[in-house]
Amino acid sequence: MNSKPKPKVGMVSLGCPKALVDSERILTQLSQDGYELVDGYESADLVVVNTCGFIDSAKEESLQAINEALNENGKVIVTGCLSNADRNLKQKFPNLLSVSGPQQYDSVVNAVHQYLPQSIKLENSIYPSLPASGIKLTPRHYAYLKVSEGCNHKCTFCIIPDLRGKLSSRLIDEVLKEALILKNDGVKELLVVAQDTSAYGLDLKYQTAHWQDREIKTQFKALCEELASLGLWVRLHYVYPYPHVDEIIPLMNEGYLLPYLDIPFQHAHPDILKAMKRPASSENVLKRINTWRDICPDINIRSTFIVGFPGETDEHFESLLNFLEEAQINRAGCFKYSEVEGAVSNQLANHVDEDTKEERWHALMALQASISSELLAKKVGKREKIIIDESSAMNCIGRTQGDAPDIDGLVHIKGLNEFKQGDIVELMITGSDDFDLFVDLSAQGRKISLSNINH
Repeated sequence: MNSKPKPKVGMVSLGCPKALVDSERILTQLSQDGYELVDGYESADLVVVNTCGFIDSAKEESLQAINEALNENGKVIVTGCLSNADRNLKQKFPNLLSVSGPQQYDSVVNAVHQYLPQSIKLENSIYPSLPASGIKLTPRHYAYLKVSEGCNHKCTFCIIPDLRGKLSSRLIDEVLKEALILKNDGVKELLVVAQDTSAYGLDLKYQTAHWQDREIKTQFKALCEELASLGLWVRLHYVYPYPHVDEIIPLMNEGYLLPYLDIPFQHAHPDILKAMKRPASSENVLKRINTWRDICPDINIRSTFIVGFPGETDEHFESLLNFLEEAQINRAGCFKYSEVEGAVSNQLANHVDEDTKEERWHALMALQASISSELLAKKVGKREKIIIDESSAMNCIGRTQGDAPDIDGLVHIKGLNEFKQGDIVELMITGSDDFDLFVDLSAQGRKISLSNINH
């Protein structure tokens, strides 16, 4: 029986994990519609570019990706945040087939059908509300679980609400259904993401949903409790430090959630936080961190900071360094402030010159490296649970419970082993540097144990 080859679609996915989830959903639908998903421009009949438009460097990367796709392939559909950040994409690239904003899955899929028609009409091809066991752009053993879209904050440096809209939470039964499917598909680690994860359910007024013969609120604590019951590594990202975050720290201490919080503090001095419109103070944050560590001594805190924000003085910056020193943040990223088209902060007075931004960035990262080095050195000689990301007969790369993929540190494992990707092992740490840990399997004090993390 002769059949026509499937039309082939390529995808370029840029930006944050939330955008990655959008790409996964688009690819899942196209696969279900009978399209073949391919790597490389030459083998694709059409290319979808999912863009980022948050900061200038991300915009530039997206524009370069669009230009490259047009030059290498010619048939290009653009979606994502850049479409909202730059309303002139069609004028800049008149040969684009279609342009749509973030989360506009139907628009992308319909454009693919329009410009790369199927030879056979598929019935009941409706985009699913969940990716289920569909296309994943992460390794099989971990997956991003997006619980909401958008954000209600009005941070002066950020245009996310303009790009992705206001907070829009998914009902808790939909989220838990997806999480269970991912578990049954072999996922060992769920990375919970949103623009503001701890605000989950606020827009729905914590509406209840029916799940496994129970009524459960669409609410942050309830979500954490239910995910904790799955027996997986559950890692929380983009958590805003509301008071109710305190309620889930005991779950970390008891081993039901990973002892890990990703909280973008952005700064520490009250003057700068006020200018950023971020309601917090370093004193209160330090108290919160100390309280969390009293409850869960092993908690790992990752954060991001901005240096060179308009009006930031030497005194403000020194306050930020002092905060880092006192808070002992485990992992920290740092951005040099840059103007984003449409951001309120562009109009603020006393912008910081580029040389000063550069100096402050280097100073903060040097301090963070020394803090990280000291904290990691304390792990040497101790046993840590490690999830294996890459494996060969004599070398492996993994992560501890305190490290998220792509943004945090690694564990480099040397020696003869039979570990597989996705295995969770307990090993003794034998070395460290500023950001990574090292394991020499020949120096293990007792038998290596595999763990499925069953509670």
